[in-house]
Amino acid sequence: MNPSSKTHTNRLAKEKSPYLLQHAHNPIDWFPWGEEAFAKAKKEGKPIFLSVGYSTCHWCHVMERESFEDEEVGALLNKSFINIKLDREERPDVDKIYMSFVQATTRGGGWPMSVFMTPDKNPFFGGTYFPKRDFMSLCGRVNELWNDPEKRPLIEKDAQRMREGLAEASARKPDPNAKLNYALLTNGLAQIKATYDPRFGGFGDKPKFPRPSEPAFVLWQSARADDADGIRMVTHTCERMAAGGMYDQLGGGFARYSVDEKWLVPHFEKMLYDNAQLIHLYLDAYLVSGDERHADVARDILRYLARDMTHKGGGWYSAEDADSEGQEGKFYCWTKAELEKILNTEEYTLVTRHYGITEHGNFEDHSHPEPLKNLNVLSIVDPNLTDADKALLTSARKKMNAVRAKRVRPHLDDKILSSWNGLMLGAVARAYSVLGDATYLKMAEANNAFIVKTFWDAKTKTMYHRWRDGERDSVQLLAAYAFQLDGTLHLYEATLKPEHLTQAIALADRMIELFFDKENGGFYQSTGSADLIVRSKEDYDGAMPSANSVAALAFLKLHKMTEKKVYRDKAGATLKLFALNLDRGARGVPYLMMALDFYLHEPYRVVVTGTPGDAAAQKILRAVHGQYQPNRIVLGNTGPVEEFAKKLKLSKDGPEAFICSGRECKQPTHLVTEIQKYLKPAPPTSIDLLAEQEKAPKTSGKPKSD
Repeated sequence: MNPSSKTHTNRLAKEKSPYLLQHAHNPIDWFPWGEEAFAKAKKEGKPIFLSVGYSTCHWCHVMERESFEDEEVGALLNKSFINIKLDREERPDVDKIYMSFVQATTRGGGWPMSVFMTPDKNPFFGGTYFPKRDFMSLCGRVNELWNDPEKRPLIEKDAQRMREGLAEASARKPDPNAKLNYALLTNGLAQIKATYDPRFGGFGDKPKFPRPSEPAFVLWQSARADDADGIRMVTHTCERMAAGGMYDQLGGGFARYSVDEKWLVPHFEKMLYDNAQLIHLYLDAYLVSGDERHADVARDILRYLARDMTHKGGGWYSAEDADSEGQEGKFYCWTKAELEKILNTEEYTLVTRHYGITEHGNFEDHSHPEPLKNLNVLSIVDPNLTDADKALLTSARKKMNAVRAKRVRPHLDDKILSSWNGLMLGAVARAYSVLGDATYLKMAEANNAFIVKTFWDAKTKTMYHRWRDGERDSVQLLAAYAFQLDGTLHLYEATLKPEHLTQAIALADRMIELFFDKENGGFYQSTGSADLIVRSKEDYDGAMPSANSVAALAFLKLHKMTEKKVYRDKAGATLKLFALNLDRGARGVPYLMMALDFYLHEPYRVVVTGTPGDAAAQKILRAVHGQYQPNRIVLGNTGPVEEFAKKLKLSKDGPEAFICSGRECKQPTHLVTEIQKYLKPAPPTSIDLLAEQEKAPKTSGKPKSD
């Protein structure tokens, strides 16, 4: 990545994507994804080379430095191919198609992704990162085969078969024999718990990704069953992640993943979507354990968000890079000699002990031809601190932060994505609900206002996906709607303002119109524009949960808030479409597992009467949100809520909470202790047991108390 070299300028200079702009001065005749490139490929009879990545991707930078900035490579690519650069964060629908191809043909995947395609966009060879010589050899061989009159028809035939295979895989139908039952939850929990690392925490082997929906599902099931072993798996994982180098010990916020099993050495890029989900996870761990350390981690992430990732208008930026000044981790790491210069003797002794600082360090960027030496990633090696140590550490950290602030910061990907902002909106709103800091509510409301103003077209009920530098795109993605729906529902539950529920309903209704598959169930990833060879459905809860999983759970919650059956029907059809995933591969769909849990159990409905901003109503809301109970929804008694809630009136004693499950309600109360007692995780009433009751006319009037 060498933006100072301006010898060449290509079409990417006119784009808004930070990733595409990074490549605007490569000696390669790059095209953005679009008809101009496809038409040129057809006219000249050349194959397409598609390179996919994102602006904060470390190995994308390595491949650019080794290959895409190289004149020799540029000459080869320009002569033999039509070359397209794609930002996978702007167009996850395109990325999904070709990543599925790469994964199917290589059993691997990741970014940078390199795919060779016919002019009709049909893929015939793909991979990820290639060193320069390997890449040049590959390009030469592809060019040779393409220009062989006997081989090209075979390549085109094979590519067409690949396209048909992708289409077949995307056109799944629900299994008529699949059952949605409790055994899926039990088996899924066992599958995930079996991968737990008892030494370092986390689920699975290195490299370790947080994948917050995985521990979140384990915690949900374990808390309900009073399973201390499962709860400890999650709290231990949270403790070890927060003590590791993957967590920015000085500035807050988590990197994307750890290359080792200890959470020690990350690729240092920080993604908005990871930190959004981790706020939720640490809030959950705090509510279950009562351990303030988990709440403090959530607060640190929020400080990082406010300080480094917030646009002046209220939107949140996408990511920060791993590299600065061409070196991975340079901004975050320390040498022992550097610390010795800036700290006094007592501070230095404590910092080296606490953070495990050594002479030779614990990190070296082996991808760089001239890596920096003796670098230490900060991690908590010795957590035992006296009160005097804590005061000393505060002083040392202040000096370290002052020095770090003068360093060249990693590149900021300052595009704003409505999808990722939706995930963070829900996290920030919930942080206000749980921790009670009004600053978080102010952040959430400002972000919601920014999204509605910038991305939402109220006339056409359209949610756009990317905004940067005063311009938004025209892409229609399910994730933009689903993640915004999730965030808006959290904001509604935090405030009970009817306008937020109204917005959630508008998003949900438009999602059904644009993306729902009426024949087979599930939601398509995009609206199916002409530039796609396949219209796919995302079904994997990876670093981010799939939009189908998020949509299913959000629709189930919205159904209980409004009693509009259409939302439950669409969620159920989505669960049935992916039933085999739930049965055979729970590790791939932990967020969808949580939607299944909500579908199979009658959730608690908590109706809070009174004016949402009233202090007494807020106290009740804090009590509700202060109890760990994922299987519940919170609503007010005004706006587009279900009819029973609308009939509940403010009592002469002030706001109250009506806590109901199925058709049974507790005695209305304003007492915090009673609210928390009622909402303790416990097996709620089964939907199966309510089947006959649901057929009966709905009761009205005063709810039945226990």
